[in-house]
Amino acid sequence: MKRVISALFGGVILFFVVDLVRGEDSIQPNTKTAVLAGGCFWCIQPAFDKAPGVIKTLVGYCGGTEPNPTYELVGSEKTKYRESIEITYDPTKISFDQLLDIYWKEINPTQKDGQFTDIGPSYRAAIFVSNDEEKKIAEASKEKLSKSGKFDKPIATEILPTMKFWPAEAYHQKYYQQNPAHFEAFEHGSGRTSFQKEKWGKSP
Repeated sequence: MKRVISALFGGVILFFVVDLVRGEDSIQPNTKTAVLAGGCFWCIQPAFDKAPGVIKTLVGYCGGTEPNPTYELVGSEKTKYRESIEITYDPTKISFDQLLDIYWKEINPTQKDGQFTDIGPSYRAAIFVSNDEEKKIAEASKEKLSKSGKFDKPIATEILPTMKFWPAEAYHQKYYQQNPAHFEAFEHGSGRTSFQKEKWGKSP
């Protein structure tokens, strides 16, 4: 399902969100970043924003090579970009492995062609890893999930080398705060909410 974005999200709202995102930057030299793709980037942002130890999140695009990708370009499915989230976190408060525990509960890890009703390469799930340590952690986390008995199909989520992350347009950032009614309707309509409740007993 492609989302239709109204032009009404321009002007003051956009400038406000850009300032808000920039204002979250803080001087913390020991922070780390993680990049995850999980289908609709609107939908996976709230869970990470609420996690203790997460300093900030940005939704955007990762996995492609074209410079300065736009929502329209990525949505054309002519690139290798995937809708993703970049998570800046304090590793003394939350680990990469714990971030992955949150991640698995936000997606359908057995789906190969996208996530829920969002179908296409740009919606395929992936864990982007930046070094051997992250790769080992991701592989172990994936194997743990596979053996958990939660799913009767193979785990399809890919583990890929990280590439440059490009933040998405301002009207996509914190979409669940900017447009809560539409966000909630989309989450329910896509089937994500019912899937989470079935597999994890997770309430909306």
